[in-house]
Amino acid sequence: MSEQKKLIQLKAGEVARVISVVGGMQFQRKLESLGIRVGTKLTNVSSHFWRGPVTVRVNQSSVAIGHGMASKIVVEIE
Repeated sequence: MSEQKKLIQLKAGEVARVISVVGGMQFQRKLESLGIRVGTKLTNVSSHFWRGPVTVRVNQSSVAIGHGMASKIVVEIE
């Protein structure tokens, strides 16, 4: 079984798959518009130490999301 973490806990370069999103439909739609949904494979590009944005690579795009949003995304390390 792979390790589960919140997206904000990933180190730079780690690859993970989204397994759940904790939030309402509006929040899930916002993430889907960025290409992030359950089952999506992503790579953490960078995160900032003091609750700054988290940048992830989804498919061929880089997406920056806020710390609060990233804390609601549960991923499984691959």
